Amino acid sequence: MNLSDLHPARGSRKKRRRVGRGPGSGRGKTSGRGTKGQKSISGFSSKIGFEGGQMPLHRRLPKRGFTNIFRKEYREVNLEKIEKITKKEVKLKDLKTAGIIKKESEAVKVLGRGDISSSKTVHAHKFSRSALKKIEKAGGKAVLIKS
Repeated sequence: MNLSDLHPARGSRKKRRRVGRGPGSGRGKTSGRGTKGQKSISGFSSKIGFEGGQMPLHRRLPKRGFTNIFRKEYREVNLEKIEKITKKEVKLKDLKTAGIIKKESEAVKVLGRGDISSSKTVHAHKFSRSALKKIEKAGGKAVLIKS
C-alpha cells in the first residue's frame, strides 16, 4: 500500500455548487433566487421570525400571565445537610464552605427533611415549621437574618 493509493470513499467528497456561472451550469443568471422580490437582491438578510410581511407567529399567539419583578428566590437547605456541619453555630459562611450554597449573598430557607441530633444555632432568612420544631426539639435555636 502506498500513499498514492489512498483516496476518500466514493461519494464522501462533493464539489461545491458555484452559482452564477452561465446558463449551462443550471444555476446561471438569477442564481437560483427566482426573478423578482425581496429575497432576490444581494445583501438580503431577514430578522429572526420574519415571515415575509405576514404577522409573525410570536405576535399571533396570545400572551398569558406576568412575571413578578419583586419575587424573592430562596435557596432551599434541608436539615440533613446542616447535620453534617460540625459547628455549633451554622451561618451562611459555613454553608458556603461546606458546598451547600454557592454564594453567601443568597437568601436561604431551611426545610425540615432529615433529623438534627445535636443542638445548633442555625442562621437563615426563613424556616419551615417542621424545621423550626426539629431544631428546637434538639435544643438548638433558629435565628432569622434580616434581608
